[in-house]
Amino acid sequence: MSSQILAQIEDVLDTIRPALHADGGDVELVEFDEEGFVHLEMHGACGGCPMSTATLSLGIEAELRRQIPEVEGVITV
Repeated sequence: MSSQILAQIEDVLDTIRPALHADGGDVELVEFDEEGFVHLEMHGACGGCPMSTATLSLGIEAELRRQIPEVEGVITV
């Protein structure tokens, strides 16, 4: 997929990371597939947090979809 879209995804994640770091966690971009899904891996406290699903869908996915029209959704790996 386009390196421009990957760069846009990283830029959005960079705006979200400070909040994740404040809670002892982080997020890593694994891939952006042909169907428009962003595959992310949660690290640190976010990896085992029961709220990570809400963080992904209500926070990260919503922001990625708002800023990048090509993003259809987010998948946790």
